[in-house]
Amino acid sequence: MSPRSPVPACAPAAAPGWSAERLAAQLDVLENQRDRDVEEVLAEGVALQRAAEAIPDPALARRAELLQADMLDRLGETQRAVRMLWAVHGWAAERDCRPVLARSHLLLSRTHHNLGDMSACLEHAVSAVEYLGEDAPPDRRAHYVAKLADALGWAGSFDAARERYRQAERLAVAAGNPERQIMVLNNLAYTEYEAGEFNAAWTVVERMFAFRDRTGREFDGNDLDTISRIQLALGRHADAEKTVLQAIATYGHMRNREADCMAEYLLTLATARRGLGALYGAQASLDHSLALCEERALGDVRVRVLQEQAELYAAAGDYRRAFATYKAFHRAEEAQRSAQQEAQARTRQAIFETTEARQHAERFREQARTDPLTGLPNRRYVDEELPFVLARAEAAGVPVTVALADLDHFKRINDTLSHDVGDRVLATVGELLRAGLRTDGFVARLGGEEFLVVLPGLGASQAEYRLDVLRNGIRAHDWVPLTGELPVTVSIGAVCLAPGDRAGQAELLGAADHNLYAAKRCGRDRVVADTFVVR
Repeated sequence: MSPRSPVPACAPAAAPGWSAERLAAQLDVLENQRDRDVEEVLAEGVALQRAAEAIPDPALARRAELLQADMLDRLGETQRAVRMLWAVHGWAAERDCRPVLARSHLLLSRTHHNLGDMSACLEHAVSAVEYLGEDAPPDRRAHYVAKLADALGWAGSFDAARERYRQAERLAVAAGNPERQIMVLNNLAYTEYEAGEFNAAWTVVERMFAFRDRTGREFDGNDLDTISRIQLALGRHADAEKTVLQAIATYGHMRNREADCMAEYLLTLATARRGLGALYGAQASLDHSLALCEERALGDVRVRVLQEQAELYAAAGDYRRAFATYKAFHRAEEAQRSAQQEAQARTRQAIFETTEARQHAERFREQARTDPLTGLPNRRYVDEELPFVLARAEAAGVPVTVALADLDHFKRINDTLSHDVGDRVLATVGELLRAGLRTDGFVARLGGEEFLVVLPGLGASQAEYRLDVLRNGIRAHDWVPLTGELPVTVSIGAVCLAPGDRAGQAELLGAADHNLYAAKRCGRDRVVADTFVVR
């Protein structure tokens, strides 16, 4: 049985016209909800995604997709879930969208745990906490830190896990969330059990009992399953039987029952009864558990049922059947291991295919934003990037200069020499502009013989000097091997947007174009620059 998760209050379904704040609050609840039907939550995730896209709020839409991936994984549609999860993770990584990255890393931690890759599981759990940040609400941080503690335990770093559980408990107390507090205690007890520290595990269980008595909050099936396992490990078979019978009694009241819960409870009950010498009762429990395994295709539990059956036959003195069943157990264990390896391979293939598809898409996107002749960014790139450059400059309170550079008498080069030579001239000019930039800006080819130079952080006089250096570099280049006696020069028109001023892309390009024509009229091979006047 896996460590338990908290159960927050139910939230209403998404509705048309919801604000981003309400959608975010809804997602906050559903991301940790465990007391509702998984298919209902999946459907609500789809509705939330549509509502977020209608706002539009891409980050909330991606969180809703992660909610769907989570539910699909719980429904057993692992490959579909992984493809969706990996695609969203790539989207968030490209944009450094920290809230989405925190959630995707958390889910990827579970994915790699299921793959048996505990190193990657731990790596993603650490990243999830880092991306969540110190300013996240205490309750959410408690959840993420507890999952990091789980991952540390799975990786065998038990001391580090204990420290993280203590941190998660402090956060849960600060949040005033009793469900989170009992979840942390349950997971700590289970980790101590997995570490073989049964007395330490029982000390944590005693704290769970004290918490129950103090708050009146009853244990659920996951809590009781953890307690019964620890009691069995301590040889307290009567207590274990009593505890697991309580778990079985709570099963009918669990709204989100995992398929293997009852089979696990019955297996634990059989083990407890065998320890008490109640062999007939143990056999009845085991038969019931095996029937559920066959009915629900619970391969992992079925393997352990066969192992317990061999132990039960041996306890009854039927060593022939015990030996035969033990061999069946080993065959089933090998078959289950092979099935798990196949499932893991399919999951890894889904990850690979999604990653490969994203890489292809990124290559196509890069090609669509790149001028094939010069290798410089093209107009599409400019239309996407320049608004962000202007917004960042305004927010930072720094100037930004936009310049248009146009080759002088370029038609003469094409007509006198050839279009091939003209293309080589354009490519060389692009290289010279890019090499001489030396700032955080960029150079792009807008089309024909026209280039764009963007210089953030440079005022009018600094930018004019830098542009004149670029102009001189082009004029001084050795063009003879390419154009012979024909010179190659550029005219540049530039405009500087002062710190804190705001102007649109079209306005700035229009002003730069005006200055470019002024440079042409004044004799070419020169820079004309001024400061943009905000109207």
